[in-house]
Amino acid sequence: FNHSFFWNILKVNNGNTPQGLLKEMIDCEFGSIDSFKDKFANAAKTIFGSGWAWLVLTPQQKLAITFTPNQDVVLNQGTPLLGLDVWEHAYYLSYQNRRVDYIEAFFSVLDWEKVKNNLTQTLK
Repeated sequence: FNHSFFWNILKVNNGNTPQGLLKEMIDCEFGSIDSFKDKFANAAKTIFGSGWAWLVLTPQQKLAITFTPNQDVVLNQGTPLLGLDVWEHAYYLSYQNRRVDYIEAFFSVLDWEKVKNNLTQTLK
């Protein structure tokens, strides 16, 4: 599940940003998109060992940043809207031990339109 989900939210040279309800919810929950990115990146950086960082919609209809160790699935914490693989195999060939650089680069290939669609489908 995790890898299929991850590859589905990526798009080369997309340059898009959160729009509509997704942007409103991010602004409400985290203050701004930049604040969200900082908090998400910090969560991803601090995962010990291998795992995943996630933005989920909780059962209370709130956005939350969470993580799962190893290959655990996030579904028991909420509905995933975006996820980042922070296993070493995901970044080592391009970034070696520079996990922080990999995390920062993630936002340049994240397809926010797909993330918005994930939110929209969840709220139906």
